[in-house]
Amino acid sequence: MRAAITLCAAAALAATLGTASGAPSKPRPVQQESKDPVLVDCFWRPEVRPAEFMLACGDGNSRLDLLEWSRWDGRAAVAKGVNWVNDCKPYCAAGRFHSYPVTVRLDDPKPWKKNPDLRQYGKISLTYTDGRPEGFPKVVTYPLWS
Repeated sequence: MRAAITLCAAAALAATLGTASGAPSKPRPVQQESKDPVLVDCFWRPEVRPAEFMLACGDGNSRLDLLEWSRWDGRAAVAKGVNWVNDCKPYCAAGRFHSYPVTVRLDDPKPWKKNPDLRQYGKISLTYTDGRPEGFPKVVTYPLWS
């Protein structure tokens, strides 16, 4: 009986540890009293210094990962990371994802329409530092949703 209980406890612990180590990292929670802007994700959640960020919310064909932030303040935020982009060849469902090192810059903070007590960055720029997706310029800038 004791052996069975010990085995079950070990299995439960292993399952918990396996799940925790395989789970994506969570962004730091946003505090209302923060004066720095937030980055709003695809699910309309405000984030501060996220480790990953989905650029293509509709189809998931472009995302940022391994983000390491060197700046996050009232005017701008800067990080280095990787942009994973689907080549969509011969079509997106059959395409392959390729990684491209990037520098990410967030600018244009303004009140968030959903929660005017928070300011959100309104623009994101990616600078490709070593290779880039076919047809992309070295620097791309996108407006962020609000």
